[in-house]
Amino acid sequence: MPIDPAKAVAAEPRSAEISWDHKDVQLYHLGLGAGVPATDPDELRYTLESRLHVLPSFATVAGAGMGVVGGLSAPGIDIDLAAVLHGGQSVTLHRPVPVSGRAVSTSRVAAVYDKGKAAVLVLRSEASDADGPLWTSDAHIFVRGEGGWGGDRGPSERLALPDRQPDATVERPIREEQALLYRLSGDWNPLHADPDFAKLAGFDRPILHGLCSYGMTLKAVVDTLLDGDVTRVRSYRTRFAGIVFPGETLRVRMWAAEGSVQVTVTAVERDDAPVLADTVVEHS
Repeated sequence: MPIDPAKAVAAEPRSAEISWDHKDVQLYHLGLGAGVPATDPDELRYTLESRLHVLPSFATVAGAGMGVVGGLSAPGIDIDLAAVLHGGQSVTLHRPVPVSGRAVSTSRVAAVYDKGKAAVLVLRSEASDADGPLWTSDAHIFVRGEGGWGGDRGPSERLALPDRQPDATVERPIREEQALLYRLSGDWNPLHADPDFAKLAGFDRPILHGLCSYGMTLKAVVDTLLDGDVTRVRSYRTRFAGIVFPGETLRVRMWAAEGSVQVTVTAVERDDAPVLADTVVEHS
């Protein structure tokens, strides 16, 4: 099989120096749809270098690092990108992400799970700078057609929704060109730009990056329930439950609890089709 689970997990971690500055942060925020209205003081925190703070989900693209596509070139893995979907993502913050910085990112395949018709790779990246750990990021990657070897199925956590109305609901439009802008932050998978490649993957047109909807959702939670304070975020995890297309609208429903916010995200124009599920932001 193109995936050798034992070899992939046993491979030596790969380390690389990464760096970023305010331009990388601003580009990432713009790729999430920040800056509307352009002169809104709340939006200037994401777009103007003199007021800039860093949305913690920036950790998924900082310095490009190993990245999702890069992680698929690890020892023991030889797969077709057209068979790959991003299944889930988590980021744990050890302290706030600085506007500019240099760090060492250490990446490895933490686990390989057998889901029957698909394999799931857990790609873990840990970043540290001169002052210590910054973040730990886990990407869960579904590889269609690569399961069925009898391996561990792995965890299958599903969160029940609270039995009450959401504490907040907001809608976030996705611009037609947003995937083209977001991919400049480092995810060059042609699934998000090339119509011919998208058709090979089974879609009638390019889809939005899962990590773009992930970042848009965190921004919505921070702006709506955390007083716009990105430093309050401690961790953020989600399961990518479905796709969303550029030009559609995300509906973000939020339930607040002590120290956490549970979230669901759906596509408005497709009868609230699921986009993100089992989503939790833990905060101070």
